[in-house]
Parts: sequence; C-alpha cells; structure tokens
Amino acid sequence: MTSLTQRSSGLVQRRTEASRNATEKDRPSGQEDHDPRRGDEQDDDDTGDSKETRLTLMEEVLLLGLKDREGYTSFWNDCISSGLRGCMLIELALRGRLQLEACGMRRKGLLARKVICKSDAPTGDVLLDEALKHIKDTQPPETVQSWIELLSGETWNPLKLHYQLRNVRERLAKNLVEKGVLTTEKQNFLLFDMTTHPLTNNNIKQRLIKKVQEAVLDKWVNDPHRMDKRLLALIFLAHSSDVLENAFAPLLDDQYDLAMKRVRQLLELEPEGESMKANTNELLWAVVAAFTK
Repeated sequence: MTSLTQRSSGLVQRRTEASRNATEKDRPSGQEDHDPRRGDEQDDDDTGDSKETRLTLMEEVLLLGLKDREGYTSFWNDCISSGLRGCMLIELALRGRLQLEACGMRRKGLLARKVICKSDAPTGDVLLDEALKHIKDTQPPETVQSWIELLSGETWNPLKLHYQLRNVRERLAKNLVEKGVLTTEKQNFLLFDMTTHPLTNNNIKQRLIKKVQEAVLDKWVNDPHRMDKRLLALIFLAHSSDVLENAFAPLLDDQYDLAMKRVRQLLELEPEGESMKANTNELLWAVVAAFTK
C-alpha cells in the first residue's frame, strides 16, 4: 500500500515537473516567473484542496471515523448515522440550497422552525441531491430534527420510510475511492464477507486531522463567528458522530486537554443566541441545537 502511494506521488511529481518545464520553454525569454495562479496552487498544496480532493462535510466526518488499515468504522459507533444526515443539511445550507423559515412575530425557536428549499439547483453530489429532492417535495415542510430522523430511517411512521437514505456510508466511501483517498477490499469475518475501504492517501487524512487540530489550538480565535463556517460545522458534527476523538488522539496530553477544553466551550454555546448574531447561518445552528439539546 505504501509503495503504491509512493509510486502515485512520484508519478504526479514527474508530471508536474514535465508541465513546468514545458511552460518554461513556451515562456518568452526575459519574462519573470510570475504567475498569479502560483499562490493559489501553493495554497492548494498546503490545504490539500484541489478539485479532485475537496471533500464534503459527510466525507470528512466519515474519513475521521474510518480505521486506516481496516477500512471500516467502529462497530460500536451508533452516532455516525445521524451525524452524517446532519452534515447533509448543513452542506446544503452552506451551498445556498436550504434555509430555515422566518422566525415570525412569536420568535419560534430553531427546532420549531421548518426547513425550506431555497434553490433546487443540482449540487453535483448524488446524496445531497437526493436529500434536497425529498425536502423540496415534502409539504408541509419538516423541522431539522425531523429531517435527521427521516433521512436516517429513525421514524415510527411506516409511510415515511421512503425518506431514508440507504447505504450512506458505503456510498460516501465509494466517493472517497473515486477521489483517490480510499481503496476497496473484501474482508472475511468468519460468518460473512464485508466490503472494506482502507486508506490509500494518508496525506489527505493527515491534512484533515491537522486542520481540525489547528482550529482549536494554533488558530483558535475564541469566537465561533470568526471561524470558517464549514470548519465550525465539522467540529460540531465530528463530535456528534463520535469521531472527533480520532483527530485528537495523536496530540500530547497538554495539547489534548486544551483542545477538548475549547471544544467544550463550543458545545456550551447557546444555539438560539448564536443564530441571531450577524453573518451567521441559522440552519447550521439549528442542526447544532438538534444534537446538543
């Protein structure tokens, strides 16, 4: 597996060198090597964000929960299913597809307000588009808490079972396989065979872990509204999915204690109050409220 990663990275490096050399040959003599895009390329290298490796919130949470070598999440984790549905709602909100209904004169609470389809434009992600279609077609609208339960199949109403998104973890894992992060294997568990997805590109996962760690350590701003909304949502949903611990496990004891202390500060925030501040995303805080109430 390591040798495969090394060969792949070597191939990318050789291709990069070849393109750079070709560009230098085409450049008129005397022109300085100043390309305005170079800064962006450097940023992509630092963050691990290229068009091929940008991950959705669902994929990031699943990647944090997957065991690197075994290629599956913990059998004891019964939180990740609903956590992934929360990720979908926030992802759709951040992409401008969903919003909460107006709070009205009576100032309805976050969990009492309905989820409204703001735009039904396709996102390009099959799971997100499937969830968006359910929400758009449902009348009367449902609340955030209801959608988390409906999309994960945790409903007692047999007439609403068709809302359940099936095989979400497997479908997200296949997305990560297509993005070159995971691979696919078969593993025998005595009584049955199971498809697993071991890690192949450790660099992407390490960048993800580093991003989460830095958010609550080196780059801590002590104000959730100054944090990147996607990163803030990732911390909340990783905690709700019981996978945040995996990102902090490599830390030294004092760093771990500080990171957990700051995560607790976020968890102790009052979503109702935070949702009324400027430049906020109400649906994000509604999902947070659903998991922390």
